[in-house]
Amino acid sequence: MAKPGYILLKLVEVGIIFFVILTALFFLFRLSPGDPISKMVDPMLTPEDMAHLIQQMGLDRPMWEQYLIYVKNFFTGSFGVSFHYGEPVATIIADKLKWTLLLFTTSTLLAAFAGVYLGKIAAWHKGSRLDNVMSISALVCYTLFIPWFALLLLWILGFKWGLFPLGGVLTPALWISNASVFARILDVLHHLMLPLLTLFIINLGSYLLLMRSSMLSVLREDYILTARAKGLSEKKIRNKHAARNAALPVITSVGLSLAFSINGGALTEQIFTWPGIGRELIFAVSNNDYPLAQACFLLIALVVLCANLIVDLLYAWLDPRITY
Repeated sequence: MAKPGYILLKLVEVGIIFFVILTALFFLFRLSPGDPISKMVDPMLTPEDMAHLIQQMGLDRPMWEQYLIYVKNFFTGSFGVSFHYGEPVATIIADKLKWTLLLFTTSTLLAAFAGVYLGKIAAWHKGSRLDNVMSISALVCYTLFIPWFALLLLWILGFKWGLFPLGGVLTPALWISNASVFARILDVLHHLMLPLLTLFIINLGSYLLLMRSSMLSVLREDYILTARAKGLSEKKIRNKHAARNAALPVITSVGLSLAFSINGGALTEQIFTWPGIGRELIFAVSNNDYPLAQACFLLIALVVLCANLIVDLLYAWLDPRITY
C-alpha cells in the first residue's frame, strides 16, 4: 500500500516536472522558425497595421517579460487567446476535448477489456489451435499501419458499401432541425463507429499479446500450484488468482494509453475529419498559434504525469506485496 509520504513526494515531483515542461514549451515555440503573423494576416496589410497586431499579441515585448506574463496567466487560470481564432484557448480546448475523449477513451477501454479477456483465454489454452489463431490475429492487428487501415475501412465500409459516413461527427441537416435527442445521439454514434472500429482493432492486438505473455508468466508461479492443490476449480484459478496478477502490466499500458489519448491520434482524426485535440494541435503548431499549441501540450503533459502516479498507486492496491 502506498504511504502518504510517498504520495506527497510524487505530487511534488509531478509539480516540478510539469513546471519544467511549461518553461521548455514556452521557449521552444518562440525559438522555432517562423512567426504567427506571417501565417494569419492579409498580405495587403500595411507595415503599421502588422506592427499594431504584433503589439496587441504582446510579441513585441522582451522574451523574459513574455515568459513572466505566460507563467502568471497560467497560474491564474488564463491560457490566453488563440492567435488564429481570436477566442479564449480554454473554450477551444473544451470544445475539441469532448470529441477526443469520446473516441479515444472509448476505443482504448473497449480494446483493453476485450484484450484482457481474450488474452487470458489464449494463455490458458497455450499451444492449442485457439491460442494460435488468437496470437496470429493479434500480431496482425498490432502491426497494422493505422493510416492505411483507416483508409481501407473508410473506402470499403464508407465509400463502397455506404454503411457509415465518410467523416465528421454529425449530420448538419439533422442537428439544425427539430430532431429528438435520441436521434442526435444515434447520429453521433453512427459517425463514431468507423473510427472507433479502426482504433479498437489496432489496439486489441497489443492488449491481447501483453495479457497472454503476462498470464503465461503468472501460471508458472507457485501459488497457482497451491491453488490447484487446494482443489479450486480451473475457472476460479484462472479468473481470481492468475488473471488479477497478470493484469498488472496491462493496467500500466491502459493507463498510459488513456493519458496519451487526450491528444488524440492526429492521423486518425485527420483521416476521419474528427474535430479533436490531435487535429487541432497539428493546426496550431503549423500556424505558430503559441497559446493554443502550448495549452494543448500542457494538457497532455499534465494528464500523462497524473496517469503515471495513478498507475503506481493501482499497482500497490492490486498487489499487496508492493509497498511504497
